[in-house]
Parts: sequence; C-alpha cells; structure tokens
Amino acid sequence: MERKTAPIDPSMLDFIRREREKALSPREWQFRLRGYGYSVKTIEGAQILTRLTTGDEIGRLPPEFA
Repeated sequence: MERKTAPIDPSMLDFIRREREKALSPREWQFRLRGYGYSVKTIEGAQILTRLTTGDEIGRLPPEFA
C-alpha cells in the first residue's frame, strides 16, 4: 500500500537541499535538521519529513535525498 503525503513546499525543499549540501554525511544532515525541529523517517521504503515535536508528516522527500 502506497502512502499518500502532501507535496513539500518548494522553499522547504530548497532549505533541506542546502542543509544536505553542508553536511558531510546523511547522519550529519539529519542531525542538522533536528536542530531546526525536523526529522526524517523511513516509512515503507520512503523518506518522510516530519515535525520533530509532534511527529506530524510534512511530506515525502524526493529520491535525491536517499
């Protein structure tokens, strides 16, 4: 069963992309995102951006972030 998530706002994707470029590894990137209150969870093989405090799903990340 495929999860239905809303598309992530383009400005948010730009922010996430910039943070990924600054990080030396995926682990560091996820640590940096936690500093801004976000988390990346792998659910059913897809990376989902969530709010760290509430766990609310923001949207599915494109495959380039895998």
